[in-house]
Amino acid sequence: MIEVKNLTKYYGPTLAIDNISFSIEQGQIVGFLGPNGAGKTTTIRVLTCFMPATSGSATIAGHDVFSESLEVRQRIGYLPESVPFYPEMRVREYLQFRGQLRDMEKGKLKQRIGYVSERCWLSDVFNRPIGQLSKGFRQRLGLADALLHDPDVLILDEPTVGLDPTQIRATRQLIKDLGERHTILLSSHILPEVEAVCKQTIIISGGRIVAKGSIEDLRRQIREHSRLIVELKGPKDSIESSIRGIESVKSIDVTPTDGYLRLAIEVAERSDPRERIYELASRNKWSLREMRLEVATLEDFFVRAVAQQGARAAAVAEA
Repeated sequence: MIEVKNLTKYYGPTLAIDNISFSIEQGQIVGFLGPNGAGKTTTIRVLTCFMPATSGSATIAGHDVFSESLEVRQRIGYLPESVPFYPEMRVREYLQFRGQLRDMEKGKLKQRIGYVSERCWLSDVFNRPIGQLSKGFRQRLGLADALLHDPDVLILDEPTVGLDPTQIRATRQLIKDLGERHTILLSSHILPEVEAVCKQTIIISGGRIVAKGSIEDLRRQIREHSRLIVELKGPKDSIESSIRGIESVKSIDVTPTDGYLRLAIEVAERSDPRERIYELASRNKWSLREMRLEVATLEDFFVRAVAQQGARAAAVAEA
């Protein structure tokens, strides 16, 4: 449904996106993550036909975003982070106006306005001027506008900004429901939101894609970088040398705490030395107060991936 190949964008001498490629299949909900200045917004603006790329190609529903922009615009619904409105218009007037701009047939437009007003919880403010709406209601109106023409593809940039916790939960469920009939690219800085809603994710940093794949793939990589936390009481040298001698142990960080030794142990991939550590503690009569696997989060993975990209970019610049 969305196909991006070798997309590059320069702003004068500044490289914003650097030869990125990805594809999104029909019916997928894909999280698009990146720190400020990563190239995320630039990529979205290219896909939504707001600006051309310097090189590369991108298609949506089989239509080229450069040479067939009108066809692409008919097939996408776009919710920017800050939605521009006419504050003097009432909610119903704005939706009517937006439908007329899209040349929607009168009967279908009326039906769709009713549908999006109900799905986006706008019924209570349907006749109020937009200028009197809270930020949360404006965000809902932007989402209703994106859905109005029943597009094949939804591109949502921070869709839950300004919503209260109850509305955030309802919006996440709505996005899941919409994924049954729309392809969705969800840009968000809220990592739990991506975990809760998306099945696939793309992480971009420094204009390059640093990770992509299913949430389960990322979780698998995260588990491979987890640490084992153990607290033991006994001779420091004996404990440290014995545990270092376990084949799957790669490194140990030892910190004395409350008369115990707190060991943060990095282990080899697909290995678990907990049983061996328990046997050592039992045999040597070390007091074992705690032993647990400290599993990294998606946030940890995101920060690490971004940091690695930054280090690579700095090395290239220095060279």
